[in-house]
Amino acid sequence: MSEFRVEKDSMGEVHVPVAALYGAQTQRAVENFPISGLTFPRSFIRALGLVKAACAQANLDLNLMDEAMSQAIQGAANAVVAGDYNDHFPIDIFQTGSGTSTNMNANEVIATLATKSLGGKVHPNDHVNMGQSSNDVIPTAINVAAYLEAQEVVLPGLQHLYETLIEKAADVDDVVTTGRTHLMDAMPVRMSQEIGGWATQIGKGMDGVSNALDRVRHLGLGGTAVGTGINAHPEFGARVAAILAERTDHAFASNDSYFESLSAPDAIVELSGQLKTVAAAMMKIANDLRWMNSGPIAGISEISLPALQPGSSIMPGKINPVIPEAVTMVCAQVIGNDMSITIGGMSGNFQLNVMLPVIAFNVLQSEHILGNSARVLADKAIAGFSVNRDRIAGLVEKNPILVTALNPVIGYELGAKVAKTAYAQSRALKEVAAEMTDLTPQELDDLLDPAKLTRGGIQSK
Repeated sequence: MSEFRVEKDSMGEVHVPVAALYGAQTQRAVENFPISGLTFPRSFIRALGLVKAACAQANLDLNLMDEAMSQAIQGAANAVVAGDYNDHFPIDIFQTGSGTSTNMNANEVIATLATKSLGGKVHPNDHVNMGQSSNDVIPTAINVAAYLEAQEVVLPGLQHLYETLIEKAADVDDVVTTGRTHLMDAMPVRMSQEIGGWATQIGKGMDGVSNALDRVRHLGLGGTAVGTGINAHPEFGARVAAILAERTDHAFASNDSYFESLSAPDAIVELSGQLKTVAAAMMKIANDLRWMNSGPIAGISEISLPALQPGSSIMPGKINPVIPEAVTMVCAQVIGNDMSITIGGMSGNFQLNVMLPVIAFNVLQSEHILGNSARVLADKAIAGFSVNRDRIAGLVEKNPILVTALNPVIGYELGAKVAKTAYAQSRALKEVAAEMTDLTPQELDDLLDPAKLTRGGIQSK
């Protein structure tokens, strides 16, 4: 028992580890929820510290708290922001749906630190939690954390991926490759057009995330218990939002309806949906890269991805597309997280949502892994892949679907016969067309020029 101290709360005595900065309510939660071992990520704890510091400043500005108390609380909260005390936030994600346990965890840690600084008692509820409720603190911290993670991790990662794609597209603009629909040979495309399509996907995904953030930036702090603002100064929420905006240099604002903020985290559901859309785009890009890299003998083998590590414990010389594979797993996780967030978002009962911790955990995980994997995909797969030009040119030359360009000249029926013959005899289409039509070699060279065909339009004799 020498390793524990006795703490008291409204329910009685609790034994808390001697070194812990938290108190009785946190310890009860630790004991009540030994479920997953998953705890709130650093990004959420940081946001919670930002919120607590802003609240202490707002209470000072409103003459509800003296300067010494406010500064002590802000100093302690800022230490939490800096990550100095992450180990003192041990509560499982799967806890009370309002996140009350984690709000009290923050209150207790900050109160302990502030008491040491002030030299007088700082109460976790009366002082650190002044003008607040878990019911508005946790939704606010989720929005702040998700907004900052998007601005600092997701959007920069996607921007880097977008720029890498644009640069790569320019490098391979002269490469004409076989287009494929239904995984079957189709009309030729320039590799730059293919990669440009990927870049457009990422660009539109960035727009979607940015648009969602305009709703995420509106905060529910000031609604307190049920959205009415009981026990909070009427100006409290707006002042806290303004302080957060100033300290983070991001446009946080108070929500028009605290009732929405507390009961319906729709903005986070929307943000998650946009992250899912980006994940779907990145899944497509990663799988295209895997197909293009397949081989090197029996596959498509249009490109060679950078060789990063041995691919097999038993097959010497085998190299696998490990980066695209990792990215596809990230995308699957993000898409799965979105389902949990969607279910969580619809789980508001009257004035409170009761799945806030799992919503927070999943959206922040999605942001973190999606932004990081975008950078990895750009740097370790796209930027460094080489083009197997001879292989691509040979496949284009033998592609019988090139006959499509002759349709306006020789008609669909004769075109089909030429294509089938070329395929059956494994001959170049141009060679077969010279035998089966009255087109001259010069006319065929012009009509079947792969680069010209990638510009579209109607071919004419």
